[in-house]
Amino acid sequence: MEVDSQTLPVDPIGAGWLAREYGVLPLGRFHVLSQIGGRRGTLTRPGLRLETYTEAMRPAANLASHLQFHLRHEVVQLEFLARLFSKTGPNEIQHWVDAEPTGQYARRAAFLYEWLTDDLLEVPLGLGGNYVYAINDEVMLAASPEKSLRSTRWRIHDNLPGTRWFCPTLVKTPELIAAASLDVKALIRDLTDEFGADVLLRATAWMTLRESKASFTLEGEADQSTRIQRFADVMSHRTGLGDLPLTDAVLADLQRAILGPVNALGRLGIRQSPVFVGETLRFQEVVHYVAPPAGDVPAMLNGLRVFLERTQGQSAVLRCAVAAFAFVYIHPLADGNGRVHRFLINDILRRDGVIAEPVILPVSAVISADAGARRAYDQVLDQVSAPLMRAVREQVEFSRVQITYPDGVVSNFGFNARNYSGQSDQSGQSDNPDDIARPLWRYPDLGAHAVYLSGVIARTIKQHMHQESKYLVRHHRARESIKEIVEMPDHQADRIIRSIEQNDAKLSNVLSREMPVLAGPGIWQAIAAAVSQAFNGTER
Repeated sequence: MEVDSQTLPVDPIGAGWLAREYGVLPLGRFHVLSQIGGRRGTLTRPGLRLETYTEAMRPAANLASHLQFHLRHEVVQLEFLARLFSKTGPNEIQHWVDAEPTGQYARRAAFLYEWLTDDLLEVPLGLGGNYVYAINDEVMLAASPEKSLRSTRWRIHDNLPGTRWFCPTLVKTPELIAAASLDVKALIRDLTDEFGADVLLRATAWMTLRESKASFTLEGEADQSTRIQRFADVMSHRTGLGDLPLTDAVLADLQRAILGPVNALGRLGIRQSPVFVGETLRFQEVVHYVAPPAGDVPAMLNGLRVFLERTQGQSAVLRCAVAAFAFVYIHPLADGNGRVHRFLINDILRRDGVIAEPVILPVSAVISADAGARRAYDQVLDQVSAPLMRAVREQVEFSRVQITYPDGVVSNFGFNARNYSGQSDQSGQSDNPDDIARPLWRYPDLGAHAVYLSGVIARTIKQHMHQESKYLVRHHRARESIKEIVEMPDHQADRIIRSIEQNDAKLSNVLSREMPVLAGPGIWQAIAAAVSQAFNGTER
C-alpha cells in the first residue's frame, strides 16, 4: 500500500485515527503512521514509517485509547496535538486522567494538553505513579537529561527542548543520527595536521571574506563591496562573543553592525511590522513564505534561546542548524535576517567549542556554489514554507493602501487569515481557536534542515577549506620562487601570480610598464615556469 505523511491509511489507528475522527491534519508531516492489517509489518518510505498491526492491537474507538497508542508507539507530533487539542477542548483529556490518575499516558496527555494550550485541567485526587518523561528521547531530540524540569503537578519530567511558543521537532532517523555525529573538531584538526596551524590561520581572513561574499550572493547582492566587508568584519569580531542575538537589544546592535549607520529603518531590532519572503515577477509579488506576526516574535525567540539552553552538550551541528533555520522562519528583523541566519551557524559552532577563533567556516560558499546547490538550499527551506503557503496562500493580499509601521517599514502586505491579526494575550492564545499557521510556526520539523546543514559543513571543511589551504601552500611556494628570480615585495609577487592565472601566463602590458625588469631576457619565462611548477608540479 502506498501512503505518505499526508495520506491516512485505510484503517488507521493512533494519530491517523485521531486525525480522521476529529478532522485534523498537521501542515507538517507525521513520521510514523499505524494501521490494522492481516499481519504485523513495517513499510519505510522517505520521511515516513508505516506500521501494520494485527486486529488484537486495535485500540478502543475513543480519544484516550488512540492518543495512548500515539504516545506509546508513534513519534509525538506537537503540531498535530496542538491542532487536535484546540478541536477537542479539555473534557476528554480531563475524563481520561480522572479515570486513570496514576496512568503514565493519561498524565503525559494531561501535561501535553496544558503545555500546548496553556489551559489548566483539574488535577484529580489520588494522582500518583512514577515520574515519566514527556517525550521519548530515544526517538526525538529532547532536552539534555540535566536540563529536564520536574513537573510535580503531573509527575512528569519535562524534557521538551523548547517552550510552547517555539519547540522544534527533530526525529532521530538514521540520517539525523549520522548528521549529529559529524565531528567538526576532528575535521578541523585533520586540516591543521595536513597544512599546519599557520596556513589555516592565514586562510581564515580570506575564508571570512569569502563567506561574506557568498552570503550576499545568496541574497542577490554580490557586487556590494562595502557591505561585504562590513559583514566580514561582523563575522570576524562578533562570532561566538557576547549574548546570543535573540533579544531586541542584542539584535539591534548586531543589525546595526551588519546594515551600517545609513539604512531605511526607523527602528532597529525586533520588527514591528508584518513580513514575507518573496520576489517580484513581471510587476507581481510572489510570496514564498509568510513569517509570524510581530507580536509573537519576542516569545518565539525566547523559545529558541531556551532550546539552546536545554540542549547544551548535545550535537553542535544539530544545535546550529536549529538556531540558523529557526531564525529564518521566525524572521524577526525588518532587514538582515538572511545574514544573521548564516552568522548563527558559525556563532553556535564557536560557542559550542568545535571551531576555535579565528576560524570561520565559509558555508555560504557551498550553499551558493552552483544552481544545484542553491536549489537544494531552497528545497530544504520549502520543508516548512511550502506546506504553510499551500494552506494560507489565498489569505495573502497586497492592498492599495500603504501602512507605516512603528519600525519605519511602509508596506501594503496583508495576511488576512483569521489567525494573523497579531493580537496575542499574555497566555499566548491566538485570537482564533481555529488557528491555521501558528502550530507550524511554533513546532516546525527541522530534521531535514539538520541533515542538510551537516552535509554542507562536511563539504565546507573537506572540500572548500581543504582546497583553500592547498592553494595557500602553493601560492606561498610560488611567491618564494618568484623572489628567487627577481627580488620584490610580497604584494608585487602576488600581483604577478594573479596576472599569470588571469592572462594564461602571458606578460600583460600593465605589468611590463609597472615592473620593466619583467620584460628582461628570459625573466618572464622563468617566472611563469616557476609559478607553474609551484602550483602544478610541472613546467609550462
